[in-house]
Amino acid sequence: MNSERIVQDMPTAGSFRIIPRAQHSISRKSISAGALRVLYRLHEAGYQALLVGGAVRDLLLGGHPKDFDVATNATPEEVRALFRNCRLIGRRFRLAHVVFGREIVEVATFRGSGDDGSGDRHLVDGRLVRDNVYGSLEEDAVRRDFTVNALYYDIADFSVRDSVGGMEDLQHRVLRLIGDPELRYREDPVRMLRAARLAAKLDFEIAPETAAPFAALGGLLVEAPPARLFDESLKLFLGGYGLASFRALERYGLLEHVFPATARALPPGADTPFRRLLERTLASTDERVKADKPVTPAFLFAAMLWEPVRAAAQAAIDAGTDAAIAWPHAAERVLREQAQRVAIPRRFSIAVEEIWAMQPRFAQRTKKRAFRLLEHPRFRAAYDFLLLRADESPELAELAAWWTEAQQLEHEQLAERLAAVPPPAAGAEGAGEGKRKRPRRRRRRKAQNAGAQSAAGDGGD
Repeated sequence: MNSERIVQDMPTAGSFRIIPRAQHSISRKSISAGALRVLYRLHEAGYQALLVGGAVRDLLLGGHPKDFDVATNATPEEVRALFRNCRLIGRRFRLAHVVFGREIVEVATFRGSGDDGSGDRHLVDGRLVRDNVYGSLEEDAVRRDFTVNALYYDIADFSVRDSVGGMEDLQHRVLRLIGDPELRYREDPVRMLRAARLAAKLDFEIAPETAAPFAALGGLLVEAPPARLFDESLKLFLGGYGLASFRALERYGLLEHVFPATARALPPGADTPFRRLLERTLASTDERVKADKPVTPAFLFAAMLWEPVRAAAQAAIDAGTDAAIAWPHAAERVLREQAQRVAIPRRFSIAVEEIWAMQPRFAQRTKKRAFRLLEHPRFRAAYDFLLLRADESPELAELAAWWTEAQQLEHEQLAERLAAVPPPAAGAEGAGEGKRKRPRRRRRRKAQNAGAQSAAGDGGD
């Protein structure tokens, strides 16, 4: 598909409905100082300057956006000439970032629909891989994704401008794609995930014609770069609306295209321990985000892929594989499969593997192993994960309670408690974890080093 096709199939740029200041709720007091400086300087230099996108949408809904984007008829180079604190970024979309301390105001030049050859637009199999063709404000509006994201706040007269029915959709709480949905999803399949995420965040319904192509085109997400899907996964699940986003992905049949192993482990409509674990994890993450507490992708991915890795490890153990071998092999296989869809950076996948690996070790309550586990740098994350799993079985609930109490005991008290703990029953989680190869022979150390050798232990589980 060439760039002319996109011109033919895009909706025609229409006239703007202008909502004067007296008829909308946006106040300059709600706009960041950095965004106002950018808007005013562009306006004073003779350019059009409008706040656009999610910030306008959220301000009209009574929210408090953290990020502010500006649209202008100034080219990126002209923006940079106005701001010494500006850098140009992006290849797919050329953008200007104006930096004010920790705040970054993103400035985009109006996108055009037509390409007379002087611009830079490139499509591959219908996917828009580069789009640096500039146009008018009217053309820019129809190049945006959803109607509620194509609302503009004009610093020239403080009005809101709407040419695609965004105000009406905002009032009816409907998320509607601009243009032909099939074409727009082929142009960028990740828009399907964005639709689910925004509907979850805003508590909007997706318009029927916007959701209709999901079933036929969801498979196009396989073609999206895994690194981009990692970024989109963080927006879906770590933005404060993770549980609603997860339910939206399931509802619209998109989960299987991004987390296939997770989708396979979730029978539709069934209330399983894995579903409860996953929903509790996402709900807890949402609470932490809203309380401005730190969250980590590692814990999210550990939960999303827990049942696939647990089932794979258990199947191998049942077939006679030692647990100490079954668990890491299952983890490697599950993470490798997931990485084909969502690229998980190594620093996070290592943490995921450690959280998983420590789950069977919680059952090994011998003195040496228990103290070593408590000292592990990933203990707290693994323990929190154990708590989330506690309703899988009465035995696991007892185990979680034991470790909760163990952390409150003094060293000597815990040592006494450990002496009274019976070994795990055969077949219990972690029961075979302690098997080891025969240790290699070591040369006898000198007598003065004997104390250090004893303190070092046996080198880890």
